[in-house]
Amino acid sequence: MSAAAGSDPCTRCGACCAAFRVDFHPACLASREADGVPDALTVPVTAQLVRMRGTDAAEPRCIALRGEIGVAVECGIYDRRPPPCRDFAPYAPLGMGDEACARARRRHGLAPL
Repeated sequence: MSAAAGSDPCTRCGACCAAFRVDFHPACLASREADGVPDALTVPVTAQLVRMRGTDAAEPRCIALRGEIGVAVECGIYDRRPPPCRDFAPYAPLGMGDEACARARRRHGLAPL
């Protein structure tokens, strides 16, 4: 992990990856675009919607999340992550969370950013 990554609260947190359902359009899958989300990491929901595996469990945890929440985490498909993940809490890497970020962190016993 680089020094810059170590200062990013998201590389220690990961609470959002284990708190919310992640749905997106199938056009974002690797079978449809070269840098898309690997199809095997998703489940179909409808003809126009797929979901990251693990995010609709009673205790959600994205299949791509590696590590221990609140300690050290990484996304196994970071460069290929779906739009909801790219758009979530855009200022969290700067140490500025929003309400959704705070809810995810509370769910895991972490203080808001």
